[in-house]
Amino acid sequence: MRSITDELFMREALLEAEKGRGLVNPNPMVGALIVKDKRIIGRGHHERYGGLHAERNALASCTESPKGATMYVTLEPCCHFGKTPPCTDAIIESELASVVAASLDPNHLVAGKGLQILKEHGIDTKVGVLEKECRRLNEVFFHYITTGKPFVIMKYAMTLDGKIATASGKSKWITGELAREHGHRSRNNYRAIMVGAGTVLEDDPLLTCRIENGRNPIRIICDTRLRIPLDSKIVESAKTVETIVATASADQEAIRRLEEKGIEILSLPERKGHIDLCELMRVLGERKIDSILLEGGAILHAAALESGIVNKVQAYIAPKIFGGILAKSPVAGTGIDDPEEAYHLVNRELTMLGDDILLEYYLESEVKGCLQES
Repeated sequence: MRSITDELFMREALLEAEKGRGLVNPNPMVGALIVKDKRIIGRGHHERYGGLHAERNALASCTESPKGATMYVTLEPCCHFGKTPPCTDAIIESELASVVAASLDPNHLVAGKGLQILKEHGIDTKVGVLEKECRRLNEVFFHYITTGKPFVIMKYAMTLDGKIATASGKSKWITGELAREHGHRSRNNYRAIMVGAGTVLEDDPLLTCRIENGRNPIRIICDTRLRIPLDSKIVESAKTVETIVATASADQEAIRRLEEKGIEILSLPERKGHIDLCELMRVLGERKIDSILLEGGAILHAAALESGIVNKVQAYIAPKIFGGILAKSPVAGTGIDDPEEAYHLVNRELTMLGDDILLEYYLESEVKGCLQES
């Protein structure tokens, strides 16, 4: 039976978890409350990667003894030694009466074992309160921990007639200030940002996070032929902002010059005229890069869709019309031949950002590509 009280406290725990956004990758965002006699006597969240988990922070903040109280936590407490001791130990030692979790932890090291240990020590447990909301909050973690590959968000801004630039290539600015600020918050929230060499050549972007106290994402440039200029902003700032160039080129002199500038080179096989994006995702996943904001451009977007690495689409739409048959659209390539072959998107979310609209969708799980091949 669903409890309104349980849901109210779990919503508060979810708000607590949100405070860790952009700071805990590749760990999940987790929030916890300690409730006694329907009063919150402690709260905490996972504050940074490698730091104490939400449960231990909440217990440490208690204003009175937690003995006999209930913990509301957005993810099942861990029961293994990682960078910190098991949270189940702290819960047992505190003599809590019960633990209510939003979701089981998909990590195979936990996966129900945490709640089972608590039960064995006489602590009542409940799971599934606002589970959907918890999974939505931690969509990156749930994907990464189960696949070992980054969660990829394809992001672009376009006019109402579907253009990302004019026929002459000009694109500043399509959307307004609120939408651009939202985009920079995304750069803070996700671990990496990825573009193609064409975007570097045409726009010379910096690809940093320009919000107060923001964290720069790792910059990943897909450059099959090593065309990236040495005097580009990306290269010139590589010693201060972590930058990876993924290439299929064997030009050792070009590789040496980029490495001297502070860029890490990833040599990958070629597939259909560009680097193997599925292999790139595997390699980046091994490096604990759990999420990638894919900002294109259109050629890389097409390759990413075809490879099956895209999980989510963020489309910022401005109330403008550029027109022009040669003006660029968000996805290049040859496209699909039959409407029935389209990439289908589901679970729409709409956000108003001033005069602009943000539409967010997920790719259907049946999408073809490396997700099926792995």
